[in-house]
Amino acid sequence: MSQRAPQEREPARLAARFLEAYASTRGASPHTLRAYRADLAEFDAFLAERGVDEPNEITPRALRAYLVTLDERKLARTSVQRKLSAVRSFLKWLVDQGRLAHQPAAGLRQARSARRLPGCLELAEVERLLAAPDPTTPLGRRNRALLETMYSAGTRAAETVGLERHDVELARGIARVRGKGRKERLVALGRPARAALEAYLADPDRPKPRASAGAAVFLSDRGTRLTTRSLQRIVAAELSRAGIARRATPHTLRHSFATHLLDRGADLREVQELLGHAHLVTTQIYTHVSIERLREVYEKAHPRSGKR
Repeated sequence: MSQRAPQEREPARLAARFLEAYASTRGASPHTLRAYRADLAEFDAFLAERGVDEPNEITPRALRAYLVTLDERKLARTSVQRKLSAVRSFLKWLVDQGRLAHQPAAGLRQARSARRLPGCLELAEVERLLAAPDPTTPLGRRNRALLETMYSAGTRAAETVGLERHDVELARGIARVRGKGRKERLVALGRPARAALEAYLADPDRPKPRASAGAAVFLSDRGTRLTTRSLQRIVAAELSRAGIARRATPHTLRHSFATHLLDRGADLREVQELLGHAHLVTTQIYTHVSIERLREVYEKAHPRSGKR
C-alpha cells in the first residue's frame, strides 16, 4: 500500500483533532496534553513504519506489536501505562466518531505496576523544615508561608503556585485550589499556615506583582508567579538549610500531610476529600504507609519481633 507524506497521514490528522476534543471536554492539564501529543506522535511513527495509513487498518495484532516495542525499550511501567492510556483514549474516540467499528485495544492486556509506597518526612523533620526559612528576609518569610501552606493543606505543587488572592480566606481558614482536571476543592489552613500567609501577604517588602502574575499569592523575587520548578528548588534549599539529608520534593510534603493525618486517627474518606482524590483506592496507599511505620516501631520495640 502507498504511504502518505507524514503531514498528510490520516492517523496524525485525527490525533490532532482528538487532542483538541480531549482538551475541551476533559479539562486536561497542559502537562497531560504535551505527554499525550508526544505519545500519539510516537504511535503514528510506529504505524507509519508498518505501512498503516488508515484507522481501520489498526488491528489488535498491531497494538500487541506496539506493546512489544515499548517493553523492549525498558521504559518505566508508569510511562508504558501512560502511552497505552493515550492510545486507548484515541482509539475509543475514533470509535465514537464512527471511524472505527470496534475498539482494537479492547483485549490488550498490560501488567499492573506495583504501587510504590510514597516517601514522607517524620514529624520532627517537618518541624525542622518549617522552621528553616530565615524570617528576617522577604524570601524567607515567603518560603515559610509556602511550606506551611503545603503541609497544612496537602496541596500539589501546581495547586500551590496556582493560588490566587481571592482563593484564600484567612478568617475562615480555608483556600480554594484547582486540582487535576481543573476540579476545584476547599482545603484547610491551620493556624500556623494562616499566620505565615497573613504575615507574607502584608509584608511591605513583598515584591510588587507584574501584570503577568495577576493575583498570584506566591511571587518570585522579580514579582512573577512562582513555577513548580521554582517550588522544587525552594523546597530543596530549605531542606538543606534544615540539615535534612534525605531527598524530598513538594509532593513529599503532601505525602507527609496524608500519612500524619492517618497516623493520628483521621478517617480515610476525609483524607480522600482533603487530597482531592477521585477514587478511594488512590488514598488507600497511605494506609499501607502507616502500617509500615507501625511495623518498624514493632520490630524495634517488641521483645519477640526477632530483631535484637
